[in-house]
Amino acid sequence: MISREVAFAESLQRIRRIAREQGNSISEEQVREEFSDLEFNDAQLQMVYDYLEKHNIGIGEPADPDAGLTEEERSYLQNYLDGLETLPVYSDGEKRAHTISTMAGDRLAAQRLTESYLKDVVDIAKLYSGQGILLEDLIGEGNVALATGVEMLVAGAGRLESSEKKTIEDNLPGEGKLTDSCGATAAAAMNPADGQASGEAGHIAGKPDEVEGMLVRGIMDAMEALIQENVDQEKKDRKVADKVNKVADRARELAEELHRKVTPEELVRESGLSMKSIRDAMQMSGFQIEDIAYAKDSL
Repeated sequence: MISREVAFAESLQRIRRIAREQGNSISEEQVREEFSDLEFNDAQLQMVYDYLEKHNIGIGEPADPDAGLTEEERSYLQNYLDGLETLPVYSDGEKRAHTISTMAGDRLAAQRLTESYLKDVVDIAKLYSGQGILLEDLIGEGNVALATGVEMLVAGAGRLESSEKKTIEDNLPGEGKLTDSCGATAAAAMNPADGQASGEAGHIAGKPDEVEGMLVRGIMDAMEALIQENVDQEKKDRKVADKVNKVADRARELAEELHRKVTPEELVRESGLSMKSIRDAMQMSGFQIEDIAYAKDSL
């Protein structure tokens, strides 16, 4: 049976994801519904609202997407967007055509499809700002996920069945013949040299209307994974700091009693700490615990 703590964590993760997909906004009704099984009272729900607002999620209305940006990030963002202004702007119809051609293995279309989503990566990255990761790193991670997702579509062309190829051809403008950037026939475009499709790409093939959702989910997943990785690393760093501080505090207390630096052996005898924990702390600190006297090379 799932504990109340685990259920709460899972609900909080789901509600944050829903809010991100809604442009950093969530309604009170959605929050109440998500936490209904936990039977939260108004005070507990208010704590959830406060938590969400702290993470730049608006309650009932979208939060300011730029609110969590530092001045350095704002400057970077402006320069980055200025660079994107040199790229062509594609209409919804062109974007759909590029999607269909990409699914047929057309790499020029894949490049154009990637270009058409670069500003979307920026908008998504802003949703995740203020969570310990620089905007530049979020955009970089999102761009990698975007490129990976588009490549999955290209590689998936080699797995299309005849009926799926016919569906894509029927969706193409003009005469309905699939060509790549060099004017190759549909058969050639559908069999890229490096094309072994992933399972997801094969599933998406023949369904161009699902591509945008697939790409956006991949971008969001990548950013969330990067944030979680940072959170996990911070937890590890805190554990290391706690271990070092514990040994350093005991060493300082004993040094004050003896009016001199103490040896690791003395610290073991007087503090109850194990030699391993003391040596680990000394190594983690780079042998910089000032109240311990030791020979570095002898450890």
